Amino acid sequence: MPIRITGMNSGLDTESIITALTQSKQDKLDKAKGDQKKLTWTQDKWKDLNKKVISFYNGSLSNMRFSTAYTKKTTSVSNSSAASVITGENAMDATQTLDITRLSKSAYLTGQEVKTDSGKASKSTTASELGLTVGDKIKFAIGGDESDVLEVSIEEGDTVDSILSKLKNASSSGTGTKLNFNYDENNGRFFVSSKEAGKAASFEVLESTAMTKLGLTVKSDGSNYIAGTSAEIVLNGETYTSDSNTFEINGLTITANEVASGITLTTKQDTSGIYDNIKTLIKDYNALMKEFATLYNADKASKYKMLTDDQKEELSDKEVEEWENKIKEGLLSKDETIGTIRNAMRDVMGSSFNITMKDGTTKSLSLASFGITTGSYFSTEENERDVLHIDGDPDDTSTSGNTDLLKQMISTDPQAVQDFFMNLSKSVYSSLSNLMKGTEYSSSFTIYEDKLMASQYSAYNTKISDAQSALEAAQDKLYSKFSKMETALSKINSTSGSLSGFFGSGG
Repeated sequence: MPIRITGMNSGLDTESIITALTQSKQDKLDKAKGDQKKLTWTQDKWKDLNKKVISFYNGSLSNMRFSTAYTKKTTSVSNSSAASVITGENAMDATQTLDITRLSKSAYLTGQEVKTDSGKASKSTTASELGLTVGDKIKFAIGGDESDVLEVSIEEGDTVDSILSKLKNASSSGTGTKLNFNYDENNGRFFVSSKEAGKAASFEVLESTAMTKLGLTVKSDGSNYIAGTSAEIVLNGETYTSDSNTFEINGLTITANEVASGITLTTKQDTSGIYDNIKTLIKDYNALMKEFATLYNADKASKYKMLTDDQKEELSDKEVEEWENKIKEGLLSKDETIGTIRNAMRDVMGSSFNITMKDGTTKSLSLASFGITTGSYFSTEENERDVLHIDGDPDDTSTSGNTDLLKQMISTDPQAVQDFFMNLSKSVYSSLSNLMKGTEYSSSFTIYEDKLMASQYSAYNTKISDAQSALEAAQDKLYSKFSKMETALSKINSTSGSLSGFFGSGG
């Protein structure tokens, strides 16, 4: 923008005059900027709300459509220090007997002292000092299989340290198994262990001259060697083995912790797990409905207009923030889309479904059949009138003293509970799916017209640019006129000064 210097000859405050004359165009520009900013806030509100809807849709609502949410089972263990059990969905209700006869162990060898003529060998001791020759073999059989051998050869210039390095890097010929090796200089001994517990990863010493001279031998009483063993249990009279201490048998994951016998495993339906899943569904639904209500019932704050930059300059940062928050809170007030979603959710959650009971009869059940209802309309706060309460829920002070019909139904007829809540969840899921279908104005899995808003935002860019250009053109035109006036006044003043000088000198 060119530098504008005006009013020097006329003495007029041309800046203020031009600002006043172009105020309508400035207002138009400020309004376009304000409307675009307001649209950005609205988009942010919708994005945040959409995330919450999707979270509910993909979370507890989706889970409760499937039987796995209701086939929760638990297994109690009579000796919890000896064994622990994780219960899978396919586990059978049963009482079983378990004996733990052996735990899995890692193979371990404490080498015998490695000596030279001068005493204990150090890592720098050479192979020749130990009486080893090039080509001597160090061998370990893996998993009791002498065809699967971890082997290294003595080479020219080897030391205890280089032999140790080669052993650490070596893999067995068949399974590629590695072992842990260390050499303790203070005690002059090699130490060897398998990397994993169980027989398959264990090792046995294959004696040779090199093994003897390196102390890698088992004493006659076997006291320096622990054989790697697999764990063994007897479940209902049948024996099972595992290289770890964990067994997966018919839906149960059993972990053996200590040798013991006569352990009783009792597997049954976990009614508390089903109750918790239903409670989570209701809790997530309530949170979403309360959010809808809060946004829908908010004060539109119509008297709060978007602030211009000049207006912000006159206020403190806190005053600006409070003013803008008032506008933000009311952006979705009485929004038609929110109203539609609220009504759809409320209608489906109030639906009844024909369910076959365990006695073979068919009953029409609703949430109220399980003691799940909203509070009294007149005694409940406006934004919580859609919130559902579970009778007997210890976490809900308004209904904790009521009879817990939900727990009773789970205990007496869990299949009916499952059938009802699966039907309910599928219906709500289907309703939300329809509301989030992609259209010309909205993307898939979106409850608001995000495409339309993006288009509107772009349109504002054009509107703002046009308004800015119109304002500058008007200002330039007025500045040009005032500049011409100032130039004319300058000439007049110059001529007047000359004449005054002329007559003055003539006197």
